Amino acid sequence: MNTRTLTSANAKLLLAVDTIFPIPIQIAGFSTDDMTDMDAITPKETMMGIDGRLSAGFVPVPVTQNITLQADSSSIDFFENWFTFEQQARETYFASGSLLIPGTQKGYAMTRGVLTGYVPIPALRKTAQPRRFSIIWQSVTPAPAF
Repeated sequence: MNTRTLTSANAKLLLAVDTIFPIPIQIAGFSTDDMTDMDAITPKETMMGIDGRLSAGFVPVPVTQNITLQADSSSIDFFENWFTFEQQARETYFASGSLLIPGTQKGYAMTRGVLTGYVPIPALRKTAQPRRFSIIWQSVTPAPAF
């Protein structure tokens, strides 16, 4: 019997950054309808010969993860500190992470990530709007969820 569900409210995202946050921190305070997503990847290079034969080869590709937090999320401090440390050191600090999704009984491990998308302040409208951060990972692989 399939006991999996579509629930994402109990998912956990844990991130660590070498030197700055060596112990993983649980990210919380996600946007109303948008917690995290990853861009599609194209890990194949293809070429069609003049005779119509398709050739293909594997190429390693990075994976982009987008994380959207409410403007009042305390986890924004994690990203602000990561960004600030890099600016001051004029250096790149790599992250590692894990995403656990109890509803789908899945887990994912992320390795060697860099902060590539950073919104310095929230858009201010009637209320402060969510902020989106992007990390490019060297690899994202299935991992035990429990």
